[in-house]
Amino acid sequence: MPKKRRLATAIALVCALTALAAPGTAFADPAPTPSATAQGAPKTLDEVSKEIDGLYRQAAAATDAYNLAEEKTKQQSAQIVQLAQEIVKGQEKIKRLKDQAGATARMQYRNGGLPPGAQMMLSGDPQAFLDGADSLRQGQQATQGLLAELDRTQADLAAYSADATAQWKNLEANRVKKEAAKKDITEKIAAAEKLQSQLKEQERERLAELERKKEFDSQTAWLSTGVLKDINSSASEQGKKAVKFATDQIGKKYIWGAAGPDTFDCSGLTSQAWLAAGHPIPRTSQEQWAQLPHVAIKDMRPGDLVIYFADATHVGMYIGDGAIVHSPRPGRTVTITGAGSMPILGVVRPDK
Repeated sequence: MPKKRRLATAIALVCALTALAAPGTAFADPAPTPSATAQGAPKTLDEVSKEIDGLYRQAAAATDAYNLAEEKTKQQSAQIVQLAQEIVKGQEKIKRLKDQAGATARMQYRNGGLPPGAQMMLSGDPQAFLDGADSLRQGQQATQGLLAELDRTQADLAAYSADATAQWKNLEANRVKKEAAKKDITEKIAAAEKLQSQLKEQERERLAELERKKEFDSQTAWLSTGVLKDINSSASEQGKKAVKFATDQIGKKYIWGAAGPDTFDCSGLTSQAWLAAGHPIPRTSQEQWAQLPHVAIKDMRPGDLVIYFADATHVGMYIGDGAIVHSPRPGRTVTITGAGSMPILGVVRPDK
């Protein structure tokens, strides 16, 4: 994204958020909502907001678990296919070796069952005996090599079979994890949507305003530390490509487990952006945090990934001027927001 465009985007973002905080805009909720607490007391809008946010956070954690299980399932399926191919090759090789051994046995039968050395001694031709001695030695070595190769191939085949069995068990375990995560995701999202549906239109508008103000306050507090004065690194060539891909997806819906081309979850967006830049990275935000090199916030540059929350369950891509592009949560679309609008866990760099 060109410098002027990024700056304009950041200014527009700050202006929009500043307008929300202008005098006369109310964010408190003195009146209770129709929702009720476990004790039967009405909930305030702020309590509803926290509950909805908590449910979506739990859904995000479950989404990471689902995505990780999905990636492992793909890897294990590929390994099983490869093992199956090796098993077929091993079976064909054993058949070929056994055929060779059978041919040797049939030759001995045709020669009266006498070993080659005895046949040469009984031939009555000393020169033929001398000429055949070397061939005999080579034949014995070949037979020993044939048997040794047969043993190795059978051992390899047994190992492949055992590995394939283990991978099948892992595949089933990950299938169970995926189903559990999927159930958890759908339940949490349904609960959050139910809470929102119980609100009146005016309350939903106030809830949206409250959420935007929270983001604005967090971003303002982050910027007030003077952090931007230290962040001035330029994007790498791959980073520029990743940023372009991510920003080109603005407006597309968030769908959990999605990695494009029409819908994305948070890590689906970042992983596909870097794949488009020619640098594949882990699929989930937690694995991105665990496996990619960490950099200090003051050193981050466009294209770096900002990881959020203590459990690393959300990720956005830094695009410069204190802003990120990210896919927020169900019901939202890919958008630009302040990099400090959520609790930052740290920053990772895919192409370090």
